[in-house]
Amino acid sequence: MSRSRARVTTDRPARYGKQLASHLGRKVQAEWSEEEGRGSVAFSFGTADLVAEPGALLLAVEGEADRLADLEDVVGRHLVRFGARDELVVEWHRDNGEPGLVHRNQEEPPAGG
Repeated sequence: MSRSRARVTTDRPARYGKQLASHLGRKVQAEWSEEEGRGSVAFSFGTADLVAEPGALLLAVEGEADRLADLEDVVGRHLVRFGARDELVVEWHRDNGEPGLVHRNQEEPPAGG
């Protein structure tokens, strides 16, 4: 199994962790513990762990090497969309040293601006 991690700086890590687990939980098994500030998501092709700590949401995904980018994409893309106002950035670091995906808000600037 391959693993990738990201540390997402935010003033509201528990809020985003809960929102991510709740949203993904509509299609796959997911849970979030308010007391522990942590959760997990179980996809058919891997898992994601979410941990809120002061000032950051820690993400870790694990799966087959050929599906690692898919896990990074699903988790990172959704989190960045939820955190668009806070301009969240998710930069994945793979345990094997390969660069992971980078997610940031890609909204186009207004025309004429």
